Amino acid sequence: MSSVSSGSKRRTARAATPVTASVRRHGDAAAASASPSHDADASATALPRVAIVGRPNAGKSTLFNRLLRRRKALVDPTPGVTRDANEAVAIFDDRAVLLVDTGGFEAEGAAGLDVAVRERSLAAIVDAALVVYVLDGKAGLSAADEAAARELRRRGARVVFVVNKLDSARREATAGELYRLGAADLITVSAEHGHGIAELIEAILARVPAATAPVEDAAIRVGIIGRPNVGKSSLVNRLLGYARTLVHERAGTTRDAVDTLLEAEGTRYVLVDTAGLRRRARIHERVEKLTAAKALEVLGRADVAVVVLDAVEGATDQDMRIATRAWEEGRGLVVVVNKWDLQRTPPRTFVDALRAHYPSLASVPVLTLSARTGAGVDALLPAVKRVAAAHAVEMRTPRLNEVLGAAVAAKEPPLAHGRRPKLYYATQVGRRPPTVAIFTNAPAAVHPSYQRYLQNQITAAFHLAGTPVRVQFRGRR
Repeated sequence: MSSVSSGSKRRTARAATPVTASVRRHGDAAAASASPSHDADASATALPRVAIVGRPNAGKSTLFNRLLRRRKALVDPTPGVTRDANEAVAIFDDRAVLLVDTGGFEAEGAAGLDVAVRERSLAAIVDAALVVYVLDGKAGLSAADEAAARELRRRGARVVFVVNKLDSARREATAGELYRLGAADLITVSAEHGHGIAELIEAILARVPAATAPVEDAAIRVGIIGRPNVGKSSLVNRLLGYARTLVHERAGTTRDAVDTLLEAEGTRYVLVDTAGLRRRARIHERVEKLTAAKALEVLGRADVAVVVLDAVEGATDQDMRIATRAWEEGRGLVVVVNKWDLQRTPPRTFVDALRAHYPSLASVPVLTLSARTGAGVDALLPAVKRVAAAHAVEMRTPRLNEVLGAAVAAKEPPLAHGRRPKLYYATQVGRRPPTVAIFTNAPAAVHPSYQRYLQNQITAAFHLAGTPVRVQFRGRR
């Protein structure tokens, strides 16, 4: 059953870099004054927005992932897993749309966090060129669905109704009752197995303006990570100047990794506000396990990791494990001490004590700021930009060998089994992170402490603060 002609050309989706709103900042304007750009050349906002809406657990995130042909949103049977509006560009042949995976569309009268989720869903509907309302084919039509349909009609939204979870002819037959919604456009799909997706894509493209995909390869991808409730979402909101992600006093409010495109001072960033990383012993629910895994996956997609600490609680071993994980994954690193408005210690004293307790932060930028007041936030993106440049540095071979020669002259490699390794020359063999190969007559004989010494010398000589430098020893006869 479909509102699309069976003779229409079927389109397939291919994954694209996730984006959301483009925000432009100029001069010395504070981050708090930033607002979403609606310029014609702002590629993200120029795309037609397609909001995927429906009751909790109707399969919205599964459909979102299916249309993207990759797993971007968390999928779990627990209702309410998606809370923030998760957005990504989907490309269908030569056409592109901005898909918006919303939280569950709660009925009026919702309380607590559900009110904020409902407000976000309504905001997504207002901004959308098309609403894809997802109905649960297993559960059947509910009073909440009928209320939602009335709400959409009242708002004048353009809607395509999708009946999900129809994996057998028996279930498809039950779709008839869903026509009580008065829907002219009703498409049956199985988001999990892919049935009906081609018809849905055709229906979407027939109802939204044509647009091509933006080019975002030059954007710096920033993974914002940290323990729950340290203020990651508040920090993203401050940078953007509007409430993009849910901020709530309950720890773990953000469950998905939500990507946001930001332009500041002519540089493009993709901010990834991950769900909090918790100690393994504290992860009890399957959803939280999925969330931690998703955050680590996001870390793998980032150029620079911003590890957010709580100024009141101070740095914890868990914070350092998160920072170490980012460093070991080869990401650039910036440490942010948030909630500084609640701390009376002078910043220099705090940072010096932090570095003394955790020597691994010696070459990592540490910023103190308050996402709540905005104090110090303007220093963050410039720091990220510097680290990203260091992360992608190209070192000239002659200069690299000058640094190696000076390092060896100042401190020779220690003896190994009565012999001193000879280091011949160095060359860069990789970027992101910078990777240097040093050719020697005895690769296995170079002590790890001397390897760290050379890493530090290269870091200092090329001003590579905030990025790991990898040094490999290779044999030469």
